[in-house]
Amino acid sequence: MARSGQTDVTFNPKFFETVLRQPAVERLTDAAADRTLANAQASAPVDSGDYRDGLHIEHHEARFRRVARVVGDDKKTLLIEAKTGNLARAVKAAKS
Repeated sequence: MARSGQTDVTFNPKFFETVLRQPAVERLTDAAADRTLANAQASAPVDSGDYRDGLHIEHHEARFRRVARVVGDDKKTLLIEAKTGNLARAVKAAKS
């Protein structure tokens, strides 16, 4: 039995790149982003509707995977997020 400090683990990055770029994994990622976007739009504070209507999903290529992000284009998005935490709550709600 290995003792503390005696175990050496080496990961194969190519394996993780292959697994994380499979269509099934990307569908799971997109589904989580869709749930987050729906939660964020449903709970968005509405004055003129620009904040809610400016929320959308963007895809970015990371080192080992494609990343989906829920972002807002309205000029008040950062201010509204700082005051309400709407996107942060939407992400938490999407986990369940």
